Amino acid sequence: QVQLVESGGGLVQAGGSLRLSCVASGRTFSNYVVGWFRQAPGKEREFVSGINRSGINTYYAASVKGRFTISRDNAKNTVYLQMNSLKPEDTGVYYCAARSSLIAPREPSQYDYWGQGTQVTVSS
Repeated sequence: QVQLVESGGGLVQAGGSLRLSCVASGRTFSNYVVGWFRQAPGKEREFVSGINRSGINTYYAASVKGRFTISRDNAKNTVYLQMNSLKPEDTGVYYCAARSSLIAPREPSQYDYWGQGTQVTVSS
């Protein structure tokens, strides 16, 4: 098992940047792939980005590709999501999730462990 805590959310204007962090407990973080998801009121939780255990392979939703960058520092038990050129439609609660596997799935139901989320609000 792993415990996850997100941070770094906030209120920014369109075109601004935020960096989210997902910190995991323990020293076995390198065994887990991690995905970032977001959810707006009245909408389904959607995949944003994923990263494999080593950080070599990364994945992005089409809506954020070219603007967001996912990375990880296993020595610090942390996964980051750098978000640039933010748009109002990026607004939502951002969650990190972990799974003990080789591939980071795009379906929320495939993840076993979730953080509590951090709010990101992008104003026009």
